[in-house]
Amino acid sequence: MELTRRRLGTTGPEITTVGFGSWAVGGGGWLFGWGPQDDATSIAAIRHAAASGVNWIDTAAVYGLGHSEEVVGRALRTFTAGERPFVFTKAGEVFDPARPFEEAVHSLQPASIRREVEASLRRLRVERIDLYQFHWPDDVTGTPVEESWTEMGRLVDEGKIWLAGVCNFDVELLERCEAIHHVASLQPPFSVIRRAAAADVIPWAAEHGTGVIVYGTMLHGVLTDAFTAEGLATLADDDWRRHDDLFKGSSLSSSLALRDALRAIARRRGTTVEAVAVAWTLAWPGVTGAIVGARRAEQVDGWIPAGSLELGTEDLDEIAAAIQRVGVGSGPLRPGPAPQ
Repeated sequence: MELTRRRLGTTGPEITTVGFGSWAVGGGGWLFGWGPQDDATSIAAIRHAAASGVNWIDTAAVYGLGHSEEVVGRALRTFTAGERPFVFTKAGEVFDPARPFEEAVHSLQPASIRREVEASLRRLRVERIDLYQFHWPDDVTGTPVEESWTEMGRLVDEGKIWLAGVCNFDVELLERCEAIHHVASLQPPFSVIRRAAAADVIPWAAEHGTGVIVYGTMLHGVLTDAFTAEGLATLADDDWRRHDDLFKGSSLSSSLALRDALRAIARRRGTTVEAVAVAWTLAWPGVTGAIVGARRAEQVDGWIPAGSLELGTEDLDEIAAAIQRVGVGSGPLRPGPAPQ
């Protein structure tokens, strides 16, 4: 199948509407790890995604405390120059490798950003990062975002990065950055469960020519055909999902109820639940692409149909009704006008 492509904002390239998320590729042994992961299996999954048409990979310095970037770098070297996917990564979560189970520090000090970009360039084995993003707002150093974003502009001018973007920023921070240097891309959490971004930052991005790549579209595995509550007990001890509130009690049961409601649409459209969940995020005006993770090549096959699946009015109405019926999450229910 041929995947749909959309331009990333007004200044970026055309990217496929689904991209390979490599958080889990970082493996276990750190605070937000996914348990043991074989690097060769990760590289095979990345290559399978690219062979299926995906043309970008999302990673971050903090994933596996640098290990995800290293694995992505190894994978990139298996492609010719013309085949190589775009690589997107992030800075601003400063970690101590000697204390892997401690929270990273959200620092956007200019000197720290510069150290991080040099380290990411080395791990990824590239001369320029295609999209470099602030992972989270600075909440510890008191650095004004204007100083941080000015440094990002310098990195663009120096050719170390092509495009500068942000993740998890609100409208106020986006406005302050845009006044200094164009925000090429925004990465917010967004799914049928976590819908708040549709009310503010996604419309802001659409108005300002900023691309939007959304994460958490499958709610870290919950919105997939294969997920079961019983399966949580089989996860590795250092898989962060064993301990997170998203995977406990009523939060998990209501999310699974909505997942089950998507099955009828998936059957009708001849696809998977995860493809429907991801396609729902791509139906919103202003959304350029969705990050979808995989640890194995066969997992890619579950969500790759989302890259060419266009949900219709009947599908969107049915999902909105299911959200209301289950009473899960918060935020707008559907793109476009609500059904009468």
